[in-house]
Amino acid sequence: MWHERHQAKLASRPRKRAVGAGAKHRLVFVDRLLATLVHLRHGVTHDVLACWFGVDRSTITRAIGEVRPLLAERGCTISPGARLRTLAEVVDHIGTSGKTGIIDGTEIRVRRPAAGRKDRDKFISGKSKQNAVKTMVVTDGEGRVLFCSPAQHGGCADITHARQLGLVRLLDGGSALEILADAGYQGLGAQTGGRVVTPPHRKFKKNAPDWYEEMHERQRKAHSSRRIRVEHGIAHLKNWRALARHLGRREHMSDTVQAVAALLSHQQTADLAPARTM
Repeated sequence: MWHERHQAKLASRPRKRAVGAGAKHRLVFVDRLLATLVHLRHGVTHDVLACWFGVDRSTITRAIGEVRPLLAERGCTISPGARLRTLAEVVDHIGTSGKTGIIDGTEIRVRRPAAGRKDRDKFISGKSKQNAVKTMVVTDGEGRVLFCSPAQHGGCADITHARQLGLVRLLDGGSALEILADAGYQGLGAQTGGRVVTPPHRKFKKNAPDWYEEMHERQRKAHSSRRIRVEHGIAHLKNWRALARHLGRREHMSDTVQAVAALLSHQQTADLAPARTM
């Protein structure tokens, strides 16, 4: 796929020299892929990678810029040869498999936008009060990553982000399924016919009877114990240093998040394969 795109790019504009002329790539595709994987997994800077591979920094930057979108387009692996690339495919998979889905939003710290930049304040998270971008993560009931949305600015609320992604439209009137969410998504349950399940709403703000306190706490813990799996999935994503804190361009965050999700889901599926054959 990378070779096809590279050739299409060369043929997309008038040529002054014959095909094959000019400088040759000093990094073969395998080395380009390896450099990208090391950068995503360990957060190694382009300068260090350039020293390791014995090339210029710009060569590493170009290599990662070419390979990272390819990894992002792979989608999340659910079984050998089967991948989910869109939220619609994820909702359909959850509905047909009969499994429970879990959604949650997570923030990734980014550099502060330059002074005078339009919409600079939108990146400030209302939760952490830091400059961040946000992505919505979908896992199954076991915490396996099924989907990561493109990055949104940190000031966007979780429920607003879910609506912008079309989650309400995909669930409303669709097949019967269950998606667990935290209190940040309260309100989606009524809009999706009860398909999004959030923590029970507290009816008594103060002076609640003892029996109600016990019942509410029991229901809250039962919901939390099922929903905690998505936190485990997010923790596995954040183990990739590229998502611990992003120091590069914010424009690349969507590709970075989805590339890491694709690689992590492939690893999780590969780890489950030997267990299924035993």
